[in-house]
Amino acid sequence: MAKAPEHEHPKKAFGWAARDSSGHLSPFNFSRRETGEKDVTFKVLYCGICHSDLSLVKNEWESSQWAAAYPMVPGHEIVGEVTEVGSKVQKFQVGDKVGVGCMVGSCRSCDSCANALENYCSKWIPTYGAKYHDGTATYGGYSDIMVADEHFVVRIPDNLPLDGAAPLLCAGITTYSPLRYFGLDKPGMHVGIVGLGGLGHVAVKFAKAMGVKVTVISTSSNKKEEAIEHLGADSFLVSRDQDQMQAAMGTMDGIIDTVSANHPLLPFIGLLKSQGKLVMVGAPDKPAELPVFPLLMGRKLVAGSCNGSMKETQEMIDFAAKHDITADIEVIPIDYLNTALERLAKADVRYRFVIDIGNTLKTS
Repeated sequence: MAKAPEHEHPKKAFGWAARDSSGHLSPFNFSRRETGEKDVTFKVLYCGICHSDLSLVKNEWESSQWAAAYPMVPGHEIVGEVTEVGSKVQKFQVGDKVGVGCMVGSCRSCDSCANALENYCSKWIPTYGAKYHDGTATYGGYSDIMVADEHFVVRIPDNLPLDGAAPLLCAGITTYSPLRYFGLDKPGMHVGIVGLGGLGHVAVKFAKAMGVKVTVISTSSNKKEEAIEHLGADSFLVSRDQDQMQAAMGTMDGIIDTVSANHPLLPFIGLLKSQGKLVMVGAPDKPAELPVFPLLMGRKLVAGSCNGSMKETQEMIDFAAKHDITADIEVIPIDYLNTALERLAKADVRYRFVIDIGNTLKTS
């Protein structure tokens, strides 16, 4: 007979969990494993709220091979302070500031893992809503403590504020990785960023720090001033304005598309120069229509990218520290969580909610 969550492991843990697809979360007692010889245990201080948390809690991705498992403690933008390390841990010590992002395990033996691409391992283990190597459930960062293999732990440099750094562990690496991998990081290049939400706003910051000319592409002009004056974008393009889109045809080396709502791709393909690259990092729930001839006639590429490897993630965090890049956040107490999720569903946040776990998550 399966053990109750609070009895699966020796370490008592407390967080907020969803019990079903209603989207409502409430206090939840569970347990974490003891610190293994290669494990790092840390007190969670902040955890960002990613849009995928909302999708998974509501089981919106059931048809896409990622069905929800309840009870679910979400959260994969987790930062805190190390309280214990295993006997064979080499990279961390008690008191270090650390983080855990989208994954806590992989097979460590396939080609992807051997090439430091654990995020593309077919047996990767998500930070929550999955089964760990020992068969027990993984629980995320809407909780008081975290235990993870040191390989999947990132060091947070001292000059990065923990609350603003937390969303970089998902939104940050999800946009940094394709900019680097697809070579859209060369000074003087012109890159479009579709959508100015949690992912898009950090994509602008990373691209600008790389020396790239950035155009934000949005369905309305509402965020134009924000994009240019606050985030430092060079220009702004309204995708529903045919004159603006026509004038920008064939001007971009690449586009990072961060939008998860269903939308046509053809207009963005037209914005690309020949040999340009449209990289999808958002996750629409319906298949996109992809016309082939515009790709053939310009040797253009449509690709996808999913978060990043552990090596890339540490590189991204160090780059963010060097260039003073953090997410724009609204810090909330845990009691505000359900309201925050309702607001997130309406895109009513600039640009990422971060839960103040350390000061507001109380077991009583």
